[in-house]
Amino acid sequence: MVVSRGQGAREAQSMNILSVIVQRLGLGILTVLIVSILVFVGTEILPGDVAYAILGQGATPELVANIRERLGLDEPAHLRYLAWLGELLRGDLGTSLANGAILNDVIGERIGNTVLLAAVTAAIAVPLSIVLGLVASTRPDSAIDRLISTSTLALISVPDFLIAVLLVSLFAVQLGWLPAIANLNRVDGFLEYARVLALPVTALSFTVMAHMARMTRSAVLNVLTSSPIEMAILKGVPKWRIILVHALPNAIAPIINVIALNLAYLITGIVVIESMFNFPGIGRLMVEGVTTRDIPLVQAAAMIFCSTYVVLNLAADIISLIANPRVRHPK
Repeated sequence: MVVSRGQGAREAQSMNILSVIVQRLGLGILTVLIVSILVFVGTEILPGDVAYAILGQGATPELVANIRERLGLDEPAHLRYLAWLGELLRGDLGTSLANGAILNDVIGERIGNTVLLAAVTAAIAVPLSIVLGLVASTRPDSAIDRLISTSTLALISVPDFLIAVLLVSLFAVQLGWLPAIANLNRVDGFLEYARVLALPVTALSFTVMAHMARMTRSAVLNVLTSSPIEMAILKGVPKWRIILVHALPNAIAPIINVIALNLAYLITGIVVIESMFNFPGIGRLMVEGVTTRDIPLVQAAAMIFCSTYVVLNLAADIISLIANPRVRHPK
């Protein structure tokens, strides 16, 4: 059987893509391992003593020594890290030092709320940012382009906690339209859910939407100024077809990359927003763990956030690689 030169090139390209994906997966696993070391070391150097945090400052040295021995705190740090990592790999997040609760159950009760907040934010921010970027790229240097560019640049410059404070001051304090505290325990019905989630979702959307809109504009505008697109314009191809059929697919790789990166940032930004609105999610739970010096809780929550960040970054690399037209259609 004679294999054509084009087919051979495609097979070689596929093997090359598979090799790169395997390398990225290996790098991702190594990154998570390094992150676990940093999380463990970071929680170890937190000020204060776990034993005194449990027993109180008036505890006797004998009680402190007893609790440290019971928790294994008197063992070397590297042995405690290996034991913790082994439990983590088995899916055991440990036990809370504050109340003795199983962390799998505690975090399991909160993780759904965090996923809900992130999913609703992504469902709103991603389509809106792409639309804004497309509108700005199709009308470069126009009033609408300057308005979108200026607004997104301003949002990038403003920290998420300040956006949250401004939203609460306006819509919760001044106007009284929306609740300042996102209490999901007393929510009944879709409309009440929408009211409770409105302010935290808006604050998170403003935070991540600006980067995605600017990257969409830049990527699509770069494609629109290429020679093939200019030739299509001269031939009278409808503008909507040029944007949706020609420009957007060729700009999809950087757009997907920045979306995945901003979704990763969204996961980390949730910690601040959940604390600001007292939202019952993992971010708020981790802050409570830092306050009470509940080390296993902080470690488990930090690993969930860091691993999610690494996975989303890894997904961004792989998807942008596959979505590259030069990779999909080798010559």
